[in-house]
Amino acid sequence: MNSKWILLFFISSLLNTQSYSLGDSQLIKSMPSDSIRPIKWYDQISLKGYIQLRYNRLLETNENLACEACDRSWGKNNSFSLRRVRLSISGKVNPKLSFQLQTDFASSASSTSPHFNQIKDAYFDYAIDNKQEFKIRFGQSKIPFGFETIQSSSLRLPFDRSDAINSGVANERDLGMQLYWTPKTIKNIHNEILSMGLKGSGDYGLFNFGIYNGQTGNKIELNNQVHMVLHTSLPFKIKNQIAQIGIDAYNGKFVVSSLSKNVSSTESNNEFKDQRIGMHAILFPKPIGIQLEYTSGKGPKFNPLNSTIEAADLSGGYAMLIYNLKLEKGHQLMPFVRYQIFDGGKKAELDARAYNIKEWEIGIEWQLYKAFEITASYLLSDRRYDDGTFPGNYQKGNLLRLQAQCSF
Repeated sequence: MNSKWILLFFISSLLNTQSYSLGDSQLIKSMPSDSIRPIKWYDQISLKGYIQLRYNRLLETNENLACEACDRSWGKNNSFSLRRVRLSISGKVNPKLSFQLQTDFASSASSTSPHFNQIKDAYFDYAIDNKQEFKIRFGQSKIPFGFETIQSSSLRLPFDRSDAINSGVANERDLGMQLYWTPKTIKNIHNEILSMGLKGSGDYGLFNFGIYNGQTGNKIELNNQVHMVLHTSLPFKIKNQIAQIGIDAYNGKFVVSSLSKNVSSTESNNEFKDQRIGMHAILFPKPIGIQLEYTSGKGPKFNPLNSTIEAADLSGGYAMLIYNLKLEKGHQLMPFVRYQIFDGGKKAELDARAYNIKEWEIGIEWQLYKAFEITASYLLSDRRYDDGTFPGNYQKGNLLRLQAQCSF
């Protein structure tokens, strides 16, 4: 093989290892056959991610207003923050076996030590059938409960997931196994939603059944019980519009592991029933969209009257109106308004902290192009959140939030 073909082959491999193409098929066809090696599994690995920079202190009326499960850089003694620094590696080992590894370099080891790397996703999928409509997922991944839970934070319009939906699976992930089924027609609609920039959820199955630890991702399991989740979600077309509806449910037992010294529990070993049902309905913005989610169930909740964690009912959800405005040069504006409510306990927080929330968020996302976007939102928040350390903690306030995001 002469040096010219070696050089061309080397450059082609760097630019596109999967197709061995420099954009000129005739050039590749003319290469000697012994210069093209078989495609290996590591040739099909892709690398992607995103970075989010935030500032939350503009027009702030109450520096004591905060949200532990949302963005911890709210409020007093905070300034600029890296909300997410995600890096994802995925690929196919063979036609039936694929994997994904995602880490976040913006995780915090403590309240004073940010920017540690932590595993978010670490799983592999095995396709049971040749059409790859039935798959089994093994490892740590998102638990398919609700629309926002499985939607990437790089796609979501509001800065944080709604409290009611997110309280079911804190950090959205856990360790276990899932069986999901997605017919090809459904996959095509999911792909179309994302390709049009319509803020979809991605494919987590028309039907999904999973078992998982239940203490949330990157947490040690604390009992002998597994959680079970059932997820159904159907995207479909109505003339020029695309909609999606779904219903989810999970059941298990959760151990409250973070308790204040003066707080007791009504259950032995602090183990509580953890049960939810949720529903979502989405009309994607073409140009007007509506997003609705609601959940209700039972779980642990702090009672400030007797400083005890008890089993209690919970409920909440949100409604969001979206407008999609396409501009010249590929720019896109998406103004949105969301109202959310939540009444219940957050099992993963200190003393299963009790919440009562009413909150408006009015914002706009400006996508300069696919890889770069800027979002601003004005928050009007009314939150009561009680635990054994701060019973009767009621905070009300407004603030303007800014975010710049780079995707790659």
